[in-house]
Amino acid sequence: MGSLLLIKYFAKFFFSTKLSLLKGTSPIPSCIKTSISPCYSEKKSIFAEEISYPVKTLDTLKEYIWLVDTISQKEGISLADINEKWVKTDMSGGVPYARATFNRHKDAIQDIFGIIIDCDRKDGYKYYIGNPEVLREDSVQNWMLSTLSVSNLVSESMSLQQRIVLENIPSGGKHLRQIIHAMKEEHVITVNYHRYRSSGCNTFTLAPYCVKLFRQRWYLLGKFKNGKMVVLSIDRIESIEEHSLKFKLDESFDANAFFSECFGVVVGDGSRAERIVLRAYGAEANYLNDLPLHHSQRIVNSTDDYTEYELMLRSTSDFKAQLLSRGAWLEVLEPQSLADELCEWHRMAILRYEKKL
Repeated sequence: MGSLLLIKYFAKFFFSTKLSLLKGTSPIPSCIKTSISPCYSEKKSIFAEEISYPVKTLDTLKEYIWLVDTISQKEGISLADINEKWVKTDMSGGVPYARATFNRHKDAIQDIFGIIIDCDRKDGYKYYIGNPEVLREDSVQNWMLSTLSVSNLVSESMSLQQRIVLENIPSGGKHLRQIIHAMKEEHVITVNYHRYRSSGCNTFTLAPYCVKLFRQRWYLLGKFKNGKMVVLSIDRIESIEEHSLKFKLDESFDANAFFSECFGVVVGDGSRAERIVLRAYGAEANYLNDLPLHHSQRIVNSTDDYTEYELMLRSTSDFKAQLLSRGAWLEVLEPQSLADELCEWHRMAILRYEKKL
């Protein structure tokens, strides 16, 4: 349910404003509001608020995603072949894919997601993705593209709903909406926040700089008046008050760069980026190859029994927890201080289990 709420939520912002959550992502052109459907109506939003909302926004987005998926699966595909696949979908209603509609969708896809659909006239007018690297970038656009693609697949397989098991992902609810609105307006907010192992709430007044999705949770990066930064888990926020007081985002701020040396969202523990060498045994290497722990990860040695990796990042608590979770399959070779610390944690775990024997 969380993913669907997020799709609706971000769709609203994509079609109502030039929104850019992180510096470096392309803002959404205002022309998108009219390039999809000229028909608007007052419709109740998922956050119980009356908004002007495109009637066919979600349906049209699904059509865009379907078109990108269809073309990206082929090195080149003709409009006739696209049409043949289109009429077999529930979305088509049996109506063929008109060339004028295809052209409008193609242009809108480039505006929204930055994905260019090119045509190779020398190869029988076959269409292909002109900039496939966009599909591999870590951006808001690509996240929406991936999420909607899965949503399309599931929605077209409702007859199999009892055989499709989904994971509940917290959406952040109205707090995420409030934060993004404050980011857009550059308004200072006051947050009542409930920390773990705390009986009451803490109150923080800060400038909302960015939001980050990590391990199925949304996090807020905020800046205090004294210049210090803080990361808060949005699902632990009790309430938010948005003020009319404005803040000015630092021109040098780059959200991706801010987190680039981190494993996840722990940033204020005083640790510095360092060279870390890991040894993965057996099939663990396959998992690390498919899902790297960090963008700096690279293979430095490989044998039949193990593979060694080098990373440059901070040894934060969430990174250490990840290493511990892999047990004997993952060993820290460097630095020795990190290896000793994890060894001690493993020793403490063994002692706790031995008490039960």
